[in-house]
Amino acid sequence: MKHFLLTIALTGIFVSCNSADKKQPIATESVKNDTTVKEIKELKNIDSDEALIATALMAAPEESRDDCTVIGYNMAGEFVTLKEGNNEYICLADNSKKDGFNAACYHKDLEPFMARGRALKAEGKSMQEIFDIREKEVKSGELPLKSGLTLHIYYGAKTQYDPETSKVDGAQYRYVVYMPWATSESTGLPEAPLAANHPWIMNPGTHRAHIMINPLHTTKD
Repeated sequence: MKHFLLTIALTGIFVSCNSADKKQPIATESVKNDTTVKEIKELKNIDSDEALIATALMAAPEESRDDCTVIGYNMAGEFVTLKEGNNEYICLADNSKKDGFNAACYHKDLEPFMARGRALKAEGKSMQEIFDIREKEVKSGELPLKSGLTLHIYYGAKTQYDPETSKVDGAQYRYVVYMPWATSESTGLPEAPLAANHPWIMNPGTHRAHIMINPLHTTKD
């Protein structure tokens, strides 16, 4: 009789434990679902000078961002210095009046060339006129342009960003290395990309000759 009662008791304990084990995965799955919901990022519009600065700095090499100077149009539409810096980089903030997103970062020695282009554009000069004027000025030495100066471009079609990381939704990188007067023959680079992600030389033989590098765009789920 004792053996019979002991068997019944043990059976009850086994069933109870087994039932508890079956319920456990449901609770775990619930936790996972809650975590997934919390991990969804809330994107915001670039609608303040602080947001312009944060997203512009994304164009710079990560280790140099804190000390970069940031210039560009503020939210009031004025071209100003948005952030003072003390290293070799100048970042150009996105112009919120234009479609899409486009920020850039370049070596400070490239600023005279960039500033001259902005000034000529403000005068109403066409792209070809700007090209011709700067070509003449670089040739004469009036406008300095050293070889090897790099322009980092961070751009995309969307205009929202993650305020935690400063990443702009869908934005990607492109790089330009200025090589005045360089040609395909002097560099060994083709005048058109051989395939996606391959470097090539653009405007060869001119003051604006430069190596184009377009990294493949990768997205993370």
